Amino acid sequence: MVLPARAALVCSRCVARTVQVPIYGELDTKMKQLVRKIGGVFLFLMSWYPNISAQTTADTLAYDEYINYILQYHPLARQANLKLDLAAANQLAARGNLDPKISADWTGKDFDDKIYYNIFQTKFQIPTRMGLDITGGYEYGKGDFLNPENKTNKYGLVNLGVEVNLLQGLWVNERRTQFEQAEIFAQLSENQRQIMLNELVYFASLAYLNWQRYEAFEVIFEENIELAEAYFDNTKAAYLNGEKAAIDTLEAQIIRQDAITLQQYNLANLTKAKYTVENFLWYENAPIELRPDIFPQNYRGLLRPDLPEFAPIQLIENHPILLEKINKMSMKEVDIRLKREKLKPKLKAKYNPLLATADEGRAINYTPLEAKWGVAFSMPIPMRSERADVQRSEIALQEIALDLDDKRNELLNKIENSWAQLAINTQQIDFQEQNVENYLRLLEGENEKFLFGESSVFLINKRQEKYINGRLKLIDLLIKQQILRLEYRYFAGAP
Repeated sequence: MVLPARAALVCSRCVARTVQVPIYGELDTKMKQLVRKIGGVFLFLMSWYPNISAQTTADTLAYDEYINYILQYHPLARQANLKLDLAAANQLAARGNLDPKISADWTGKDFDDKIYYNIFQTKFQIPTRMGLDITGGYEYGKGDFLNPENKTNKYGLVNLGVEVNLLQGLWVNERRTQFEQAEIFAQLSENQRQIMLNELVYFASLAYLNWQRYEAFEVIFEENIELAEAYFDNTKAAYLNGEKAAIDTLEAQIIRQDAITLQQYNLANLTKAKYTVENFLWYENAPIELRPDIFPQNYRGLLRPDLPEFAPIQLIENHPILLEKINKMSMKEVDIRLKREKLKPKLKAKYNPLLATADEGRAINYTPLEAKWGVAFSMPIPMRSERADVQRSEIALQEIALDLDDKRNELLNKIENSWAQLAINTQQIDFQEQNVENYLRLLEGENEKFLFGESSVFLINKRQEKYINGRLKLIDLLIKQQILRLEYRYFAGAP
């Protein structure tokens, strides 16, 4: 599968050059030909410098578009979004604990032409967040052998009352705990989602930067091959004209082979980098393969131009990694509160007045003493299991708190280190840009000397090698700057 059309523009590695051969003084025909060839190489060399070379436009996979694809289609991004759905399901389950319940039961016995009994009972229960339930129901019973307990008049009995936990479970109970944990879990899920997305974007960005690095190297190594071949051709021509020794052609050939070897090494790294980028590219439910004619955007442009202000303590206050641990601590604190509540004795009372209808069925008689009521008490002794649960939860809470302190200190140090490294890197880039300019001047001077027979291919190669290595190092420093900026954003918790 190939990338859709809207992801299709990149900088070409084709460089447009115009070579003009300078006019020199009184030289013989052979020398003029050699000068023209070397002069062409010299001007070709000058076009290497990044600020001078012009680039035509081809297919580019821009960084922002690359990240948008990842956030929209990558399986890990979609998995991160599922955490919000899970949080919503947990909140729905917590609300379900307060759903009213209704039940009904109708039993009877007919035998030997006698109605032994007919009993009809209904009950409803309305739970609340507190340890209190509103209950009610309707009872009707008749029959020749009916248990007197179930006997009612012909209109039946209506009851309406409450059941309440007076000690354990009055304020802190399973229902309230599940509500609180569901709300905390929603925050926890959002922070975990953000952590997953931040990590995905961070590692995808590193892959993109690596792709940029080796694509930029490829430009240099290809031009290095062209230049090495030009030197080889010129040296060979000079040898055939009797102006160079055979060993000079051998040296030029070795230089050309070394240039090809370096380009092949880079091509292997470039291929690996492109496959790594493809690991992050998906469209709908299928992975994407990059077309051969697609390239990253120019490595000199900042992927994320904006950086959070350097204020480490303020930055980590809302860091999703720390917020996640705080959420876990809150979850554990709510759980401990419930387990401590279970150390209390259970005392449950219920009171349901019986509302009997009058014989005419026109009124309801209410007498406070006519009611169903009860009290239940229980207490485990010596509550070793409950106390152990509290202790285990408190130890787990301490572990999370210690982990939180460690992670907070680690993030602070990483933020400060990234900022300091950025400052050093900026200075290194400035120095290296000056070095590249100076290497170019040395190479230009060596070429001038070579034109008049005062230098050799060996010395030019050494100057050229320094210039190439300087450009490669400059690219490395610029890519490292991007990596440090990404690290700073990542450690600061910026999306």
